[in-house]
Amino acid sequence: MVKRRPDEAAQLPLHLPHEASFARDDFLVADCNRAAFELVERWPDWPSKLVVLAGPTGSGKSHLADIWRERTGGTIIPADALSRADPLRLVEARAIAVEDADGATGAAGRCDDTALFHLLNAARAAGAFVLITCRHWPEAWGIRLADLKSRLRAATPVEIGEPDDDLIRRVLVKLFADRQISIDAAVVNYLLVRMERSLATASRLVAELDREALARGRAVTRPIAADVLARLSHGNGAEP
Repeated sequence: MVKRRPDEAAQLPLHLPHEASFARDDFLVADCNRAAFELVERWPDWPSKLVVLAGPTGSGKSHLADIWRERTGGTIIPADALSRADPLRLVEARAIAVEDADGATGAAGRCDDTALFHLLNAARAAGAFVLITCRHWPEAWGIRLADLKSRLRAATPVEIGEPDDDLIRRVLVKLFADRQISIDAAVVNYLLVRMERSLATASRLVAELDREALARGRAVTRPIAADVLARLSHGNGAEP
């Protein structure tokens, strides 16, 4: 456990960079994501070589894509970078994950239809696997290229559903542990019944609590949790 000096923390909170672990053992399996996790684990025994993985923001799609990349020795490319990439070079990896295809979690917008179609053609010719992650199913993307629509309709769909309370609780505990924060179970329960039910909110909330506790030079307590929840509910919380 890393100890913080209260006198220094109160003067100047240091926002040290924090990166979540995408290791397989860090993925928390629950009913809402079990089908997606098991499909990744079952590779290369897939129903088809093209899979579309849909789920809410912050639900673990990127984590699963990275587990798959590690398992396959493949590559990951953001969807908005497809138009600048050579599809023939990409499929050399034999396993390509295209992230955020509908642009739901980024500012750059969804992937270019023609670029994605060329990638799928190249992958088919090379016998490569493609995993596409998205927030919404392709029918909602506004695709105008008929041939691309047809290819995506033939993909194997798998969905991550909304998390239940048990998963959110486990995620909160893990997020605090990742930041080397010792958290009381009563504080976790307090957060659980008052926060928005999403994993993206859990991540943002823990980051804000870490900042606030560091600034005050104190442990994360219920009063601090109450203050941060109130701030976030009014839209004044900073992004993690």
